[in-house]
Amino acid sequence: MEHTYQYAWILPFVPLPVPVLIGVGLLLFPRATKNFRRMWAFQSVLLLSIAMIFSIELSIHQINQNSTYQYVWSWIINNDFSFEFGYLIDPLTSIMSILITSVGILVLIYSDNYMSHDQGYLRFFAYMSFFSTSMLGLVTSSNLIQIYIFWELVGLCSYLLIGFWFTRPVAANACQKAFVTNRVGDFGLLLGILGFYCITGSFEFRDLFEIINNLILNNQVNVLLVILCAVLLFAGAVAKSAQFPLHVWLPDAMEGPTPISALIHAATMVAAGIFLVARLLPLFIAIPYIMNLISLIGIITVFLGATLALAQKDIKRGLAYSTMSQLGYMMLALGMGSYRTALFHLITHAYSKALLFLASGSVIHSMEAIVGYSPEKSQNMVLMGGLTKHVPITKNAFLLGTLSLCGIPPLACFWSKDEILNDSWLYSRIFAIIASFTAGLTAFYMFRIYLLTFEGHLNAHLQNYSGKENTSFYSICLWGKEKASSKTINKKIDLCSLLKRNNNENTSLKKTYRIHKNEKKLISPFVILSNFGKNSADSYPYESDNTMLFPLLLLVIFTLFIGSIGIPFNDEGIDLDILSKWLTPSINLLHSNSKNSFDLYEFIKDAIFSVSISYFGIIIALFLYKPVYSSLQNLDLINFFVDKGPKRLLWDKIINLIYNWSDNRGYIDVFYATSLTGGIRRLAELTSFFDRRIIDAVTNGVGLLSFFVGEGIKYIGGGRISSYLFFYLFFVLIFVLIFIF
Repeated sequence: MEHTYQYAWILPFVPLPVPVLIGVGLLLFPRATKNFRRMWAFQSVLLLSIAMIFSIELSIHQINQNSTYQYVWSWIINNDFSFEFGYLIDPLTSIMSILITSVGILVLIYSDNYMSHDQGYLRFFAYMSFFSTSMLGLVTSSNLIQIYIFWELVGLCSYLLIGFWFTRPVAANACQKAFVTNRVGDFGLLLGILGFYCITGSFEFRDLFEIINNLILNNQVNVLLVILCAVLLFAGAVAKSAQFPLHVWLPDAMEGPTPISALIHAATMVAAGIFLVARLLPLFIAIPYIMNLISLIGIITVFLGATLALAQKDIKRGLAYSTMSQLGYMMLALGMGSYRTALFHLITHAYSKALLFLASGSVIHSMEAIVGYSPEKSQNMVLMGGLTKHVPITKNAFLLGTLSLCGIPPLACFWSKDEILNDSWLYSRIFAIIASFTAGLTAFYMFRIYLLTFEGHLNAHLQNYSGKENTSFYSICLWGKEKASSKTINKKIDLCSLLKRNNNENTSLKKTYRIHKNEKKLISPFVILSNFGKNSADSYPYESDNTMLFPLLLLVIFTLFIGSIGIPFNDEGIDLDILSKWLTPSINLLHSNSKNSFDLYEFIKDAIFSVSISYFGIIIALFLYKPVYSSLQNLDLINFFVDKGPKRLLWDKIINLIYNWSDNRGYIDVFYATSLTGGIRRLAELTSFFDRRIIDAVTNGVGLLSFFVGEGIKYIGGGRISSYLFFYLFFVLIFVLIFIF
């Protein structure tokens, strides 16, 4: 196995031949490369599969041997400076490499069909393979300089993939916003790296941890300087993992293709910030103020992301804010020192959220059969509904991912989120209350997304596409509408008649729409499943092809069973907690026992509490968004919201307040636009005014003065000696008088 470790440096470079060969092929043999374009998808999956098998082999050895391996070699050697380049294989590296490769393979298979109609098919696979290379290089880096190099490459790939459809102004603006926002954090990361090098003289992780701990214990370093450098390092993680206040780029990043959202903005790239904090946690633990800051940023992000997801109409942006909130849970766990719990939630969330994003892509793919290739319509949940009978496999996959994210046992995220909530009660009651309340919000907005997308009547929504104003209940009364004016708030809505009208709607379509089917010249290399039945009616959405359904089914299996690796059960002295055994070397490095003793009674009590909160959020979502109201119209609870004027008015105000908060992204983007962007613009205008009116005025004034003086002297010189003598004597007399007096 030592022999295998020695060749682990190959791991990041396994996917690299694909983008290189695609680039060379397009340059030298463009027609042949485009004609055999499906071959590149197969090669991408094949090479990434090899990297995954290698990662699994390394992980199995680490679980059995509890070992780590680091290999370095000198790159730059000077008198007072020596920079070493190498790779580090430890539990954190193996976990991240398995996540990157396994989710990456499924996303690439999915993308073969999803992107088959796109002219940028080859460019897409080149970017994705290069991203896999950059991400694998990041997680295997052995020092801070290597991390920064691959960190920037990951940011470059994110920029290219977010702006993949760069001809669309919205996508072009989104990738620029992501680039600029991440530059803020990346600049802080660079300053932090340089600051710690000035303090310790090393970029290597172990040297850095030991030197900083010794300096702090012996009071040989300025603690404020260490705190400042640590905050700058943390700023890089804040930007990359979309933590408050540098989270504003993540929802706009959904302008890229859906497979990109599944891989980069759910499972891998946004997890890079979590990876960085986990890698540097031995350093941060030595600085308690930084741990408090990490947990504070985490809990703010948890709550903010959940509240911003409450009223989103775009299905991908709703999932993006959900990702932001769940990343906040991981950051909170790291700030509390719960290293194992944070990584456990990282694993379970990655597969569950990848499932949700790919299922949403399948929904978007089916909606395009009706509304065409218009993201404003095909991703709008207000225009969806009633998709259950048309896309049953996608619906069931999305439902399982939703239940997992809500924390419903025995699905994956239940085990990890429950541990975070339990640890938060031991850390801070305020944080625990916020985290528990947010768990209920998560269940609410996730089931809101599910119900708006799959429940209800499809025909009522299709009438919207033909210009009708008839919509369903939840797109009129609850956070699915446009901003309500004051007149709309004061207007009493007859909910009962509205529900009766929707229940009695004619099922016939007002307009017939043809399904746009992707035309493929070559047979997909990933046909594995039998063809699921599609709806024969051209005017209805249809289930996705096999190459899109196969990754969904595999992710469903992961969502069902991946949580078992961290279940803290003991069976007759046999420890079933694989994750704790896997992370033993890292936990020992932190000098902490991240796994508490298991108590079945305490576990059941805590689980009942957390699951009850989730079920409460689900029940509220079902009550508000489930389109079955005919049997509820006479209940006092309905009449409370409908018939009583003052209470109804207060209810409408609360609903619109929450809706406006979510729809306007908590007004944070507006604040940045007015204070930062507007302030920089005003400063630029002031600088431009000073440059034009002061600097240029002085320069131009000197030139004009020289011109007029020259013009005046021109007329003095007439060629007469008597005139020259007169002026000469006149000025001599003036200077003599000045000298005398």
